[in-house]
Amino acid sequence: MNEYQIRQLELYICVVQLVNSLIYLENIYAMKKYTFLLLLLFSVSAYAQNTINNYKYVMVPEKFSFLKQPNQYRLNALTKALLEDKGFTVYYDNELPQEIANNKCSALQVEVLEKNGMFSTNLTLLLKDCQSNIVFKSKEGKSREKEFSVSYNLALRDAFTSLEETPYAYVPTAQTKAPAVVNAPVAVQPVVAVPVVSQPTEKAVPVTSENAAGTLYAQATANGFQLIDTTPKIVLTLLKTSQTDYFIASNNSSSGIVFKKNEEWFFEYYKSNTLTSEKLLIKF
Repeated sequence: MNEYQIRQLELYICVVQLVNSLIYLENIYAMKKYTFLLLLLFSVSAYAQNTINNYKYVMVPEKFSFLKQPNQYRLNALTKALLEDKGFTVYYDNELPQEIANNKCSALQVEVLEKNGMFSTNLTLLLKDCQSNIVFKSKEGKSREKEFSVSYNLALRDAFTSLEETPYAYVPTAQTKAPAVVNAPVAVQPVVAVPVVSQPTEKAVPVTSENAAGTLYAQATANGFQLIDTTPKIVLTLLKTSQTDYFIASNNSSSGIVFKKNEEWFFEYYKSNTLTSEKLLIKF
């Protein structure tokens, strides 16, 4: 074999090696491309499955990060009430039942963000899963009221309109379904008959009843609460007493008491020498 043939053979070997290298690189590129597509499809599928419809429970923090005190301006209580109105079962994160405490991935976590504005209050509602992924983000709720207690409430309500417009129907998944709590059998105690002692009955006082006019929202004051409507306008002023769920109440025309009975609130006062009882719908 002469020198020319040897050079041709070397050139042929180089070409074959180059072609093999190109085929190898093309295979590597194809594998990476398919791997990327599979990961993308998996991510999209996982995201599509993770919606508010997969959750029955929501955890509300005791204090939002932008506030200085727990439940300041009654925002945490208002958040809990609005989520319950949507159909969720809501707990404060420091008062969780056992089935949620054992599996926090079965509940969404609430976060409210504040954006600083010179002439307005701006709040955004976030609902996150246990991996801190955002499942729902509201629009930015705004209010230009000057008084903080009113402005924060109105901005939060404005943000919640996004959630109100989003359909919700609970469809649990294996991850978000809370485990059932099995209660231990309770020993049955023998029933002992107790003689009934009749008590003297008090003379009934004539009472006229009035139905609730609309939902009132409680805002904390130094000595109690003020109840406002959606105008917003102060409807009643409540002063604390030594008894729980019992307040001294007054408005522009009447003074009386507000108390809780059978999980319902009532305002009782005298009107033309007749005791009047008015049912109230209060959101604390």
